[in-house]
Amino acid sequence: MAIEAVKHAGDRGAAPTALRKDAWWVQPALTVLGLGAFIVYSTWAAFQNAYYYADPYLSPFYSPCVAANCQHLTVQLVGSWWTWSPAFLILWAPGVFRLTCYYYRKAYYRSFWWAPPACAMPDARRGYDGETSFPLVFQNIHRYTFYLAVLFIVILTWDAILALRFPDGFGVGVGTLVLWVNVVLLALYTFSCHSCRHLCGGHVDIFSRAPFRYRIWHRLSMLNERHALFAWLSLTSVGLADLYVRLVAMGILRDVRLL
Repeated sequence: MAIEAVKHAGDRGAAPTALRKDAWWVQPALTVLGLGAFIVYSTWAAFQNAYYYADPYLSPFYSPCVAANCQHLTVQLVGSWWTWSPAFLILWAPGVFRLTCYYYRKAYYRSFWWAPPACAMPDARRGYDGETSFPLVFQNIHRYTFYLAVLFIVILTWDAILALRFPDGFGVGVGTLVLWVNVVLLALYTFSCHSCRHLCGGHVDIFSRAPFRYRIWHRLSMLNERHALFAWLSLTSVGLADLYVRLVAMGILRDVRLL
């Protein structure tokens, strides 16, 4: 009945508020604010091309730093001809992984495109044909960007290990904890991904013939139930990790040595 009411109301051109009287717009509005704030900050941070390294901390926005003009060179893959921020060489990979993520598709379809903005609400767009035509057909590359995301987990884990190596030897600072928390949350987000779950057992027809695959799939399914939570926590942690390193590098914050 609710679906039919939405359909007929949409055909009549009724205003969305005529269908629901509750504050249905709060969640999409918060999503716009959250994703919008991250996009603005990450773009600004990438253009800065400065204050992304405070020994021994490297911002996740600039890791791995592969250009010759890096403040802290991870490995030189790009020569001195690259004069732009080194962040632009690597941010595209985790960016595309998140952009095509199944959860984020739901988030920005509802919040930015209003298709639909909420349950029991009509689409603001007419003639939706799914992810079978341009440009939404490119959402299908998500399963391939998963492998890039796993590679970045390895790289950021190495950065977190290096964050234990201070100029005077082994140590733990607040920045060390910030980078390790970020790695853990990014790993939870990545390995709770629908593509990871499918890769490990989603295409197995008879689980009794693949008990090991079933155990992995079952555990990943438990993580997948909290995929939306991990998506927001990891998005926040990666932004805060860059901000922390930036403030320490600028001398605004003093990194407290815990050990």
